Amino acid sequence: MILAQTPAQMSIMPDWLNPEHLLSGIGPAVVAVLCLILFAESSVFPVLPGDSLLFTAGLFVANGSLDVPLWLVCVLATVAAIIGNVVGYGIGWKVGPKLFNRPDSRFFKQEYVDKTHAFLEKHGPKAIVLARFVPFVRTFITWLGGIGRMDPKKYFTYTVLGGILWAAGLIVLGSLLGNIAFIRDNVDAIFLLIVLVSVLPIVFEYLKARREKRTPTEN
Repeated sequence: MILAQTPAQMSIMPDWLNPEHLLSGIGPAVVAVLCLILFAESSVFPVLPGDSLLFTAGLFVANGSLDVPLWLVCVLATVAAIIGNVVGYGIGWKVGPKLFNRPDSRFFKQEYVDKTHAFLEKHGPKAIVLARFVPFVRTFITWLGGIGRMDPKKYFTYTVLGGILWAAGLIVLGSLLGNIAFIRDNVDAIFLLIVLVSVLPIVFEYLKARREKRTPTEN
């Protein structure tokens, strides 16, 4: 399995975060490296270009640069993303409360855990799914889920849903649209737009909650 050179260029990212740079030249290990990166970004290391990597992987499959069945890449990437979220949740569940329960802490307090729990119980399903499409947030929300003691059944259900939509969805999208010149040459800008669209519902919910909280005192 040899990765051919593609014309797509990621102009916004530094070379070491360029999806083509990360996926090219690693031969048969490309899928394993992709899965490792997705796992790391979904659990402990937020500074990774997961969106663009998934899209580029789909492009590589479509143009023959990656000689692996599309369905297999989708399944492996989705499993890696889901396992990453489970590990992140476990980290938050195990380590988070210990930090927040320190009596002399100026920054970690039990009330923050309670507020996190309340937020995730109210907005959790939407937040878990939408966070998949927002860099940094998709890493940190897994910790918050554990710290806030979000219901495990609910968390894992929407983690699976979000993992499928994000990992498999973007790979399929890359395989279908990656060879269109405009999309191929503007991948970074497209994903910035996706991030903005994904964040908007959370912002609207936050503003709505603040407005509802102020309303009784104003009347």
